[in-house]
Amino acid sequence: AAICSPTRAAIMTGKYPARLHLTDFIPGADLKGTLVRQPDWQMFLPLEEVTIAEIFRGKGYRTAMFGKWHLSKTKFGPESLPHYPDKQGFDDFFVIDKPESTDNPEEDPHKSDSIGNTSVRFIHENTKKPFFLYASFSAIHNPLMDSADSITKWQNTPGAELPENNPVIAAMLSRMDNNIGKILKALDETGLAENTLVVFFSDNGGLEKEAAQTPLRSGKGWLYEGGIRVPLVVRWPGRIREGQVSHEVVSSIDFLPTFCGILGVKPPDQVDGISLLPLLLRDEPLPQRDVGWHYPHYHTGSGMPPGGALRSGNWKLIEYYEKSMAGDSVNAFELFDLKADMGEQQNLFTTHPEKAGELMARMHAWREQVGAQMPVLNPDLKQ
Repeated sequence: AAICSPTRAAIMTGKYPARLHLTDFIPGADLKGTLVRQPDWQMFLPLEEVTIAEIFRGKGYRTAMFGKWHLSKTKFGPESLPHYPDKQGFDDFFVIDKPESTDNPEEDPHKSDSIGNTSVRFIHENTKKPFFLYASFSAIHNPLMDSADSITKWQNTPGAELPENNPVIAAMLSRMDNNIGKILKALDETGLAENTLVVFFSDNGGLEKEAAQTPLRSGKGWLYEGGIRVPLVVRWPGRIREGQVSHEVVSSIDFLPTFCGILGVKPPDQVDGISLLPLLLRDEPLPQRDVGWHYPHYHTGSGMPPGGALRSGNWKLIEYYEKSMAGDSVNAFELFDLKADMGEQQNLFTTHPEKAGELMARMHAWREQVGAQMPVLNPDLKQ
């Protein structure tokens, strides 16, 4: 998704956020006076959902989650506890949140060091038993803050003045990168590296207001590529060919079925993702499929209105629900050829009516298939 909680839910379950009805960051924002009203969506990950951690634990793995969770009703306090990581299959855990703007930036404000150090200790404590570790870094989330020395270093780095480069973000990334290095080093030191699959992934695109997402359009919160196209690096020495680059379209829903393939177990019912093992291990193309996004909310941070998107091959269709529900079928849709136009500057909706109609039908069928909740027109406003 273009925001965090839905992506986290998709990682944990292998299901589309639209199927889970968990489509906004928790608890979201219930705005008044908007043209459409958001549906009554799911504001926590139900315990009935089978998670990655529960699958691994069922096969004898020790499971741990350190960092940002954001799948309970609240982030902290008594109301959060019934849906905390320990209720979703994790043996060891600690939960953090983004810092307050008043926190001391010199004291690991996003807890990257805590996540890295605790992860290293967990690895060293479990060298004799298989484990699943979910290290969930808060960086580079707002508020942007890190130590003054690190920020100064990046301010004095060539290119710091470019709109896509923000020295504070660079400092936060540097701290996170250092801690990922600690985790990889721990795998080397314990002799576990060649028997450990490592996945590095981001929950959504970057912060457009703080740094341009060049060459992509917009950023976090939007269904343009700047909001939903994210880094993915996978390492498995001796199994995945080093230096391999793939242009296949994959999604957070694909991790659970991939891990099930490694474990030799059948994925739970209604899982939407597919196993990436043929791609990772043999560089085989993935089967042709559409990938969908659904956001029936208003995102106040970015300004994104309710909308959805569908990618089919190199084609991508975006629908803005306010306009389509009000009958403005021309301005409600945007169509892009991402192979020729990664920056989504050329709307081809009116010049390619057949392709537009095809993707509109496929998008509507996808929403029906996953049971997506749609917003409704606000009866208190004149349309």
